Amino acid sequence: MTLSIRRPLVSLAAFALAAAASLPAQAVRYEGQDFPDTLQLGGSALVLNGTGKRQVAIYPLYLAALYLPQKSTAPDAIYAETGPKRLEMRIVIPLVKDVSTQEFVKAISKGVNRNSTEAEKAAVAERVKQFNTAIAEVGRVKKGDLLRIDYLPDQGGTILSVNGKVWGKPVEGQDFYTAFLKVFLGDNNSDAKLRAGLLGQPG
Repeated sequence: MTLSIRRPLVSLAAFALAAAASLPAQAVRYEGQDFPDTLQLGGSALVLNGTGKRQVAIYPLYLAALYLPQKSTAPDAIYAETGPKRLEMRIVIPLVKDVSTQEFVKAISKGVNRNSTEAEKAAVAERVKQFNTAIAEVGRVKKGDLLRIDYLPDQGGTILSVNGKVWGKPVEGQDFYTAFLKVFLGDNNSDAKLRAGLLGQPG
């Protein structure tokens, strides 16, 4: 009698687990937009580490989300994580039609210079130029555009895509992606609130 009761219960539990596994990732609501709390990238499962907003004066420019193999609030631990990573940027500029991607080029160049040692800057200098050339070729971005900067070591390195279209060639090396992330997470970043948000810390 006991055995006949257990079997249906075990089957029910297995069904519930299978159903849960098939559910879509839960979304985190931030500034009126939904960000999945998990995603698949390059064959790996990534988790949402944090979200933040970049403002210029009083106007928002973009919302950002950082996805990692495992959550961390420590930049050095994030840089050391191997495997795929993603920084996602959703353009939200409210009052102008579009903005030149040269603004991103300037921000990246300035951020790398402020947050890298002389040796690190020398090592990634040509690859920063390569990446910035790809961004510059995009031309302009407007409200609703989606930029993804993915680190995919099995696919050549850092890949830039805008609204699903890849720009430029992959930029080799985890050291480059680390230099890129330091623009947002380094001690000499240009937006402390954005940094805190991406690190999953209180603003």
